[in-house]
Amino acid sequence: MKTGPRQITTPFRPIPLDVPEGMKPNEFFNSSENLADLTQNNGLMENSEDLLLYRKALGHSNLFDCSIIYNTSKSILNPLGRPVRRTQVPNKVKNAWNRMNQIIISFMLEEFPDADKHLVLCGEASLDSTWPITSPGVPSIRMLHNHFIVFDKKELENSEISDPKNPNLTDGGQHSLFANYMEDVYAEFQSKLNFEILKPVDGKASGLALTGYPQGLPSWEVTGGIDSLKNVKFWDEYDLVLKGFLDFYRTFFSQVSCRNSSVPKEAYFPELIENTLLFNTCFLSAAKKVRDKCIEDPKYSSSIRWQPAFKQLIYRNDQGKLIVTISQNSIGNAITELLGVVVNRKPDAQAYEEAEPALLEKLLKLRSRLVEADLGEGIETKYWKKD
Repeated sequence: MKTGPRQITTPFRPIPLDVPEGMKPNEFFNSSENLADLTQNNGLMENSEDLLLYRKALGHSNLFDCSIIYNTSKSILNPLGRPVRRTQVPNKVKNAWNRMNQIIISFMLEEFPDADKHLVLCGEASLDSTWPITSPGVPSIRMLHNHFIVFDKKELENSEISDPKNPNLTDGGQHSLFANYMEDVYAEFQSKLNFEILKPVDGKASGLALTGYPQGLPSWEVTGGIDSLKNVKFWDEYDLVLKGFLDFYRTFFSQVSCRNSSVPKEAYFPELIENTLLFNTCFLSAAKKVRDKCIEDPKYSSSIRWQPAFKQLIYRNDQGKLIVTISQNSIGNAITELLGVVVNRKPDAQAYEEAEPALLEKLLKLRSRLVEADLGEGIETKYWKKD
């Protein structure tokens, strides 16, 4: 078996949406009308916390693929004013969100129990207002949402090897910068946070033999496996990974923007930043390299996301253990590409409809479990009933 990133083709049924004349597609995709269509045609379940479970119409995998979105499209009309990460949502929403995540991940592991046969992942991507809304590559729906995906490993193995220089896989050079200059200081920074359930692991333990990804990113094993996801302490630590990441990269981009910047005002761990990051030569040297390149190369400077964007995953490794990882997301690449899977979506209604019955059977079974757990009420569409 050859190791390397894979590119697979996933058929989809074209979405019956007409973008109004004079609007760009990504402008329309941020509108309340688009979210109304998402609910009416693909909505599975919603609750009073404004969390919407839906089928991915433009999916990554037709084996299993769904999302939860924090649907604030009608309560917050300004797309740039919507919550875009878990640390920004009310506690009652976060509690329901975490319970839904735990149940869906448990469901996926039950339905696809063999780590040799299936790649199982749950991922959250930052949708921050870090670029102008009309810039190419900006995420289409600027609201917080999670992806739940299962890939057939045999299908991945038989797929073509993707170009390893694909910018969506290389992260526009940000990953190599991290690996060459900041990996040690990041590990030191995160090690000083209070983890009990999450245990740091090296790249060999976290990597997938099939793709070789994720490559050298900070990763943690979920000790206790799926049972730990039923413990609120796990979700606190999952947020702690994100908070540490945000502090690290906010500080980094502050230094890139302005030499010898002070601790960011919104920092979660100001003393740790001052003692660990602002006195570390490798960290400050890496910031200088990016700053110098921004001054010399306007195209590179324009591509920088000056606020930290991220992808955070829970996935099952080759040994069947749950792993948490997080990555800087500099160019808007897909959640699956963090694990070396590039998805080529192809409009093919017939091929999609062949896979649809088995997919819907699993999604509706999952919905019943969530409704039974008092996490929402079913939605009726032209493809399925409410119950």
